[in-house]
Amino acid sequence: MKIITVIGARPQFVKAATVSRAILEHNKVNPLSIIEELIVHTGQHYDANMSDVFFEEMEIPKPAYTLGVGGGNHGAMTGRQLEKIEEVLLKEKPDYLLVYGDTNSTLAGALAAVKLHIPVVHVEAGLRSFNMQMPEEVNRILTDRISSLLFCPTETAVKNLHREGFSECNVAVNVGDVMYDAALHYAYKSKRPDQLNKDISSFVLATIHRAENTDDPVRLKSIIEALNEIHLHTPVICPIHPRTKSVISNLKIDVDFELLDPVGYFDMIWLLQNCQCVITDSGGLQKEAYFFNKYCITMREETEWVELIEHGVNVLTGACKTKIIDSFYSSLDISVTYRGLYGVGDAANKVVRLLMNKHISL
Repeated sequence: MKIITVIGARPQFVKAATVSRAILEHNKVNPLSIIEELIVHTGQHYDANMSDVFFEEMEIPKPAYTLGVGGGNHGAMTGRQLEKIEEVLLKEKPDYLLVYGDTNSTLAGALAAVKLHIPVVHVEAGLRSFNMQMPEEVNRILTDRISSLLFCPTETAVKNLHREGFSECNVAVNVGDVMYDAALHYAYKSKRPDQLNKDISSFVLATIHRAENTDDPVRLKSIIEALNEIHLHTPVICPIHPRTKSVISNLKIDVDFELLDPVGYFDMIWLLQNCQCVITDSGGLQKEAYFFNKYCITMREETEWVELIEHGVNVLTGACKTKIIDSFYSSLDISVTYRGLYGVGDAANKVVRLLMNKHISL
């Protein structure tokens, strides 16, 4: 069986690492049913850390194809990626195309494959924020609709798909979250960021990157002011993208807490392991906070990870300064323990096993 895996953003490399490792383990045990995987990196997010060293540390097979398609508007980027991926598919003729999550690379890969009648496998299927203003929501819905196999991280995701007309239980399957697999596997490799002040022990981990916050001066100022006030109680550490840092500077917003340059995955795991709580507008970091038993304050109006809200380990505050600060002080009395909402760390193995069973049955 030949699989083309399409990835383009750094979180997808982490997710893909878990399944690639499960594929290698399958091949060792089953030499008569080898799975050949070729990775295609679209280049959607250029990152200097995406070097040979990064691939070696993460134990990720190097991409067979690097397309170098990043930047530009959503439509132009998706269109160029679709064209390049189609060329690869016509050459390689895979049995399946595998995509992760909700980026433009996800949608481009799925569209290229389905038009060539190649079955699409979507890992992290069924997530819904119910906010069509988010490009990620559009990508998720369209990718799910044209996928043949939908591997969901939660029962909530499975129910979302069933409500949308996916009635066959063997189409939408809850396998757990491959990011939990990654958290367990790489936890022992975590390392303290070199740029972090050595005198800091207890701290709050914050991140700000979502356009709805960084592109709105009122929201951004409210968030920064909230973090400044929290910093008076507990040091706030915030790895920040250069673009967001530039916006803050241009708006002349005073920052009292510590800003770090973007950190690597192992650095981020260390920060999650050692922080007091997480304040973020990220999607993935909400889950990772829970993986490492940390309360999360989410500076958004909605989240696709609704089970975290339901279980009281996450709260939505939007960009409201008062809500962010009040939620921080409330979190001081909350203890978080991972209770299996995203599986037990075998999601990647389930993906490989179910995919192989599907292939054999055809």
